[in-house]
Amino acid sequence: MVSVKKVAAGLLIAFVLFYVLSAPENSADIVRSAIDALEDAARSIARFLQSLF
Repeated sequence: MVSVKKVAAGLLIAFVLFYVLSAPENSADIVRSAIDALEDAARSIARFLQSLF
């Protein structure tokens, strides 16, 4: 029997693929924004750790 989590994951993957294929520029902007956010978070953590030592 297929679980609800597997069905939801499949639907999510299908939606992401549809979005990427239908609007590649917007998808690229979202990825760039996510990478920028991760970079800012890493800088903040590094700054915090430097202030400890």
